[in-house]
Amino acid sequence: MAAGWRRVMAALFAVCLSLSLALTACSSAGGPLSGNYVEDTMTVAERLLATIAISPEDPERTAAETEARSLITAYMARYRPQAKVNGLASFTTMQTAINSLAGHYTNYANRPVPEALKARLDKELKRAEASVVRGA
Repeated sequence: MAAGWRRVMAALFAVCLSLSLALTACSSAGGPLSGNYVEDTMTVAERLLATIAISPEDPERTAAETEARSLITAYMARYRPQAKVNGLASFTTMQTAINSLAGHYTNYANRPVPEALKARLDKELKRAEASVVRGA
């Protein structure tokens, strides 16, 4: 009788595990990205520009930088593997800007973004916005 009970419990456990994995894989994690490359590039560029513009004394800066890091990761994970996107000028410009900002956040987490880097990021992100709007 105990062996039959174990089989039933093992089967029930296997079904529950399979359903939870299937539901997790099929769920859509809304998140900040829509899946539309043009909209997502504009959104990411605008949010990153807003984040780097925050004053170093602002208490919300740390939260904004954490959100920016997660947005950078989500954007690159979604679009880097897509061959039709990763060859565009707008994507390579975004990738350059994102890599610069991510590198700063990784190596100098407690320091504000330097003015020279802010100026460069501002220029590159605006160039990426202009490129993506015209389809390049």
